[in-house]
Amino acid sequence: MDDDLQLLRRFEPVLRFTRGEKFYPIDAEAYVKESSLWVQRPEQTSHCLIPEKELTLEKLGQYSPTGQKSVYYLQFIEPLNISELAAYLVKKTMKKKDPKDVFRSGRGRLSRVGYTSRFLDGLFSLSLLARGRLPGDRALAAALTYEKMRTSTPGHRYYGRVIRQSGWIILQYWFFYVYNDWRSGYYGANDHEADWEMINLYLYEDHDGVLQPEWAAYASHEFAGDDFRRRWDDPELQKMGDHPVVYVAAGSHASYFTNGDYLTEIEIPFMSPVARFMENAGKMWRRFLRRTIGDEVEIQNPSSLNIFTVPFVDYARGDGFSIGKDAQSDWDDPIVMDPVPDWVSGYRGLWGYYARDPLAGENAPPGMQYTRQGEVRRVWYDPLGWAGLDKAFPPANQLPLLLQRKIDLDTENQALKLQIVEEQTQLSVLGIETNAMRGLPHLVSAFNQHQSRMANLSEELQTLCKKLTWNETLIGVLSDYERTLKQGKKEPVRGHLKRPLLPEKESELRLGWLAEIWSALSISLMLIASIVLALFARKYLYIGLTGILVLIIFLEAGFRRRLSSLINTLAILLAVICSFVLLYEYFWILLIVMVSIASLYVLWQNLREMWS
Repeated sequence: MDDDLQLLRRFEPVLRFTRGEKFYPIDAEAYVKESSLWVQRPEQTSHCLIPEKELTLEKLGQYSPTGQKSVYYLQFIEPLNISELAAYLVKKTMKKKDPKDVFRSGRGRLSRVGYTSRFLDGLFSLSLLARGRLPGDRALAAALTYEKMRTSTPGHRYYGRVIRQSGWIILQYWFFYVYNDWRSGYYGANDHEADWEMINLYLYEDHDGVLQPEWAAYASHEFAGDDFRRRWDDPELQKMGDHPVVYVAAGSHASYFTNGDYLTEIEIPFMSPVARFMENAGKMWRRFLRRTIGDEVEIQNPSSLNIFTVPFVDYARGDGFSIGKDAQSDWDDPIVMDPVPDWVSGYRGLWGYYARDPLAGENAPPGMQYTRQGEVRRVWYDPLGWAGLDKAFPPANQLPLLLQRKIDLDTENQALKLQIVEEQTQLSVLGIETNAMRGLPHLVSAFNQHQSRMANLSEELQTLCKKLTWNETLIGVLSDYERTLKQGKKEPVRGHLKRPLLPEKESELRLGWLAEIWSALSISLMLIASIVLALFARKYLYIGLTGILVLIIFLEAGFRRRLSSLINTLAILLAVICSFVLLYEYFWILLIVMVSIASLYVLWQNLREMWS
C-alpha cells in the first residue's frame, strides 16, 4: 500500500479550474457529515433513514437496496428560505468582486450551433418545467454551505486506486465535488448535488524495470474509448514534470487535456434512431458526391452534422484556481482505496438529492463504483477497455508477443505446406484416374464422383494456398514492425484518434454581435411569424412558412460565413433534380439514343476486329 501511495503521489495531477468556479475537490467524509440519508420506495413518500450530522461513511456502507425500485439517496442541503435568499443577494450586491474571479461566457452557446439544435434546445428548456429539476436557490445554498465547510476543512483531497492488469499499472484518481451547478451557473445541461469525476494514468515497466507512463485518459461526461486518451508524449497532454495537467470544466467538472471552450452536444434519447438514420444517409450521400465530383470537394465532417442534439458549452479555460504541483494549493494526503472501503462497494445509492428526473440529468450521480442503475461502472472493472486499451499491450511486452506470433505463424505454415503437398498429390491421382475413366459408359457414375471430389479438393487447396500466402505476408509485415520496435519507434502519437474532443478555435468564435442577437431571437421570431401567418394570412400559410424557412437558411449560412458553400450545395442539388426531371420527361428518347450509341459502338468494335 505504501508503494501505491508513492505511485499516486508521484504522478498526481494538477487541476486547473475556470474563473468563477465555486466548488473544488474535498474529502467526501465532510460532505456525508452534512448530509442525511433517505430512501424513496415505490408509491410512498421519501423517508429519512439517518438525519443530518449523524451520518458517517461507515454507516453509509451498511445500506444496500432492499427492493428493485427503491432509491437510496443523500440530501446535502435544503433550499434557502426567502430571508436567507434576500440576505445573500444583498451581500452579493454590496461585495465587490475581483475581476479575476468573475466568469464571462464570451460568445453565446446558441450562436455556435445550427438552427435545428437551437430549436431542440428550446424544447429541452421547456421540458425542465415538467421534469424533476433542482431549483436555482439550491445551488446558492450549496455554495454557502460549501464555504462554511471550507473553513473547517480547507484542504483538497483525491481518492486513489492502483490496478494491475495485463502488464499495465493503472493509477485511478477520483475527485469529489459537493455540487454540479453547470445549468444554473454556466448555462449547461443540468444541476445536481454531488459530483464524482476521475482520470486514469497507464504505466508499465520497461526492460530495465523502470516505471514509464504511457497513456492518460480523462473522464468527460459519459464518453469513453480511444478518443478520450492521449499518449504521454503527445503535446496536447500538458505536464508539470510527471504531473499531468487537467483542465476542469466550470460547473460540470468534466476533464480536458487542453484549455478552451468545448461544444458538447447531448443527444435526445428518443431521437437516437432518427439520428442514426440521418448519419447513415449522410455517409451514403458523401460517398456519392466523392464518386460524382471527386475528392477535392470540401465535405463537412459528419460529427458536425448531428442536428438531433442539444448544444451546451464546457468552459475549461484554466484561468482560475489550481490545485497540485506549483499551484495555488497542494493536495492533502490522498486516501488509497486498498482494500476498497464498504462505503464505496456497499452503497449503491445516489450521492445527493433524487429529483425524480426521468432523463436522470438532475438526479444526483452514484458513487465511484456504480452506475445509477446499480451496475458496476466499466471504468471500475475494466479500466483498459474503458479507454480503448484492451487491444494494446505495454510497449515492453509487444516485442516478445510479436516474436511468439511469428513463431506460431511459421509453425502453422510448415503444417500448411505439408497439407498442400498431400492434397496436390491426391488431386493429381484423382486427375489421372478421371482421365482413365473418361468415355467409358460403365464407369459414368464413378467418373462423376471423381469430378465432384476433384472440385471440392481443388477448392480446399485454393483456401490453403490463400491462407499460406496471407501468413507469409503477415510474417513480412511483423518483421518490418519488429525492426521498428527494436529501433524504439512508436506509432503516430494520434493514430488512434477518430473524433477527438477539441476546443473551439478562436477563428470560429469571432461572430459579430448581430449573429449573437439573431441566434438568441431566431426561434422565437420563427414561432411568432408562424402564428401571425396562421391568424391573418392562413391561405398563404404554406408559402409563407416556405419563405421563412428559406430566409432562415440563408441568414444562418451568411452569419456562419458559409454562404458560398450553401450556394454550391444548392447548385449540386438542383443539378441532380434537373437530371431526374429530364430523365423522367425524355426517358424513351434518351433510352433510344443510348441503345443506338451502344449498338454502333459494338458494331465498330466487331468490324475493327474482323478487319485487323
